[in-house]
Amino acid sequence: MSTCSGNCEGCASKGNCSEEKHEPLLKNVKKAVLVLSGKGGVGKSTVAASLAVTLAKMGKKVGLLDVDFHGPSQPTLFNVTHLRMCGTEQGMEPLEVAGVKLVSIGLLLDDPDRAIIWRGPVKMGAVKQLLEEVDWGDLDVLVLDFPPGTGDESLSACQLIDCEKTAVVVTTPQEVALADCRKCIDFCHQVKVPVAGIVENMSGFVCPDCGHRHPLFSQGGGARLAAGAKVPLLAQLPLDPLFLQRCDAGELPEGLAENAVISGEMARVAEAVL
Repeated sequence: MSTCSGNCEGCASKGNCSEEKHEPLLKNVKKAVLVLSGKGGVGKSTVAASLAVTLAKMGKKVGLLDVDFHGPSQPTLFNVTHLRMCGTEQGMEPLEVAGVKLVSIGLLLDDPDRAIIWRGPVKMGAVKQLLEEVDWGDLDVLVLDFPPGTGDESLSACQLIDCEKTAVVVTTPQEVALADCRKCIDFCHQVKVPVAGIVENMSGFVCPDCGHRHPLFSQGGGARLAAGAKVPLLAQLPLDPLFLQRCDAGELPEGLAENAVISGEMARVAEAVL
């Protein structure tokens, strides 16, 4: 027997389902921001973490949920790979780092290098557990960092989350990324999640010697994607070696504070999602 997904609208059993009256999974969360991309390797996790830290600096109560089960990056970006989440009577307790409540599958595994080999139904169940069994408390914004594409994790979250939702789509300037991100935008339309806008990452390389920005990939890709989707281009984030070194060292909040260009661009994204 199948169980109720909690998404009763459009369900064939609506009106006859004993589970139709369900408690909201995130009743104390005002808004969910889904950070998505159709393409891997575009820096989506870095954008999600930077957005969460920026919102926290603005005085918001922020949670960050790493929904990338096969490649969780958030523990590395915040240098907490050695820590583990604990359970309380109210549920799993998020880690608090840089003013952000952080939850990741990487914080639950005994061996952080262990591969997660799950089929779709298991991943969908894990998404539901992380949404309903974590003691998030009162949050203004919950930022969700998804794996690339439009698979089980993204679909499950869109169906289960019943607070206000919006999406930020991350791309790089070249067409190989834009093509996949167009599918991601169409996914958002199909599941009725508004797209707040586009973030173009790796928008030029900042030379550590001269400080100038040099285009390594095609130019204007993010603007074309935004224009075609009729949504704003929220930010153009440069490829800055010093910021990347900070991220590799687990010092993303410090790197963000040191980089006026990236922090300024992320402030625009934060204002847009609010």
